[in-house]
Amino acid sequence: MAPGGGASRKEIIETWPNFTSCDTTNTQLEKSITFLGEKFRKSSIHGVHELLECPICTRSLYPPVYQCPNGHTLCTNCKTGAHNFCPTCQVELGNIRCLALEKVAESLELPCRHQNLGCHKILPYYRKLKHEQRCKFRPYHCPYAGSECSIKGDIPTLMLHLKEDHKVDMHTGCTFNHRYVKSNPEEVDNAIWMLTVFDCYGKQFCLHFEAFSLGMTPVYMAFLRFMGEDNEAKMFKYSLEVGGFGRKLTWQGIPRSIRDSHRKVRDCQDGLIIPRSLALFFSGGNNGQELTLKVTGRIWKEH
Repeated sequence: MAPGGGASRKEIIETWPNFTSCDTTNTQLEKSITFLGEKFRKSSIHGVHELLECPICTRSLYPPVYQCPNGHTLCTNCKTGAHNFCPTCQVELGNIRCLALEKVAESLELPCRHQNLGCHKILPYYRKLKHEQRCKFRPYHCPYAGSECSIKGDIPTLMLHLKEDHKVDMHTGCTFNHRYVKSNPEEVDNAIWMLTVFDCYGKQFCLHFEAFSLGMTPVYMAFLRFMGEDNEAKMFKYSLEVGGFGRKLTWQGIPRSIRDSHRKVRDCQDGLIIPRSLALFFSGGNNGQELTLKVTGRIWKEH
């Protein structure tokens, strides 16, 4: 300890994590921030990310950032889940804020985490997370339905994945004529047919067809999703038609982006819905032995 009871610069550097809003003077805090700022400037981007990660859940740290008396930092969620004991050293946490780290983070600008996918934005640290949640370059989830597929990536990556791993039907063109067959039409719960992908106008579209119960009514449903962003999807329209014996049922809509899960689109009923009784009629009668539906459709671009 320096004469007069004041801490030396060396001691400030070594003990900065213990500063709190109650026992830290403005001078000490400023010196601590200066030291940390120099440390951050000398660190690589990888090092900066590590320093601003919660060591418990590895998510980015955002105010309030907490620390134990020994200087171990953690986020609000992990502090709540730790029942007031540091997960690293098991000492009692209290409510100590790591103000120096919060201030340094406030002064930083970092690249978007989707930089390798094409986003070149540099953002203030506290705006970075919100941007990344909406960044148009963030990877898409695999649009395949009927299995728990964890694959994510850009559109070319997903196209290759769908073709090689899911063996989906790939078609080129903006019109289609599909036949769907079900040997036991009485069973409709969670029946999902093979996904079909169309290459049209240089873009890709996914055609879904499945059976489920809408309330107490067994139904079949067909709908289209666009492999891209919602603002691009709105540039297109599509129509679906099913019929037989002089009757037909038609649907016209806008394809939904694959940013919306297939389940979300289905639950919104945003597509062609065919009650089972009508589907059996189109198929050739209510004999209940086999269902055969022919669904035709077209995709076009709005000018």
